[in-house]
Amino acid sequence: MKITICGIPELGQHCEAGVTHVLSILDPGWPDPEAFNDFPEHRREALRFNDVIAERPGIVAPSAVDVAQLLEYGREVLDAGPNAHLLIHCHAGVSRSTASAALLLAQQDPALPGEAIFTKIARIRPRAWPNLLLLELGETALGRPGEFVSAVATQYRRVLLAEPEFAAYLAENGRAREVDLAKAQR
Repeated sequence: MKITICGIPELGQHCEAGVTHVLSILDPGWPDPEAFNDFPEHRREALRFNDVIAERPGIVAPSAVDVAQLLEYGREVLDAGPNAHLLIHCHAGVSRSTASAALLLAQQDPALPGEAIFTKIARIRPRAWPNLLLLELGETALGRPGEFVSAVATQYRRVLLAEPEFAAYLAENGRAREVDLAKAQR
């Protein structure tokens, strides 16, 4: 299975890339991206929740049900065979999509260590900042408690070394727990 990760503004760049499957992760109420009108036939699954790592009033956080749906779709993609090309996108291609890709890589190869998963994610999407709540829910669903949370800290640290100002943005937006993980990784 080939995985491509992008944000909504980049979707049009992948119309001719041989994508067979698409996982769209959108905010609730966000319209389906028009770029899919230009894609050849493909199987698309859409999940709708906000990019948050804690429950808040009026916000839809990722849930265990979302992760179960994600993993079920992952099994469908794997069953499509080695020529399957999965495009995963969220709004920016940074958080929800990269966490989802990590969970699907773990599902595809249960023996692959968490560190190797995030190394692969970083190769696909260097600015990846995987959503911590999705990872926590995925650890539980895949029977790998604690593994992804400890492994993702290295990726968080890489991003903050390249973009230290990103830490303030995250902290202001309810994601300080992720920043704390990066800072603990020394």
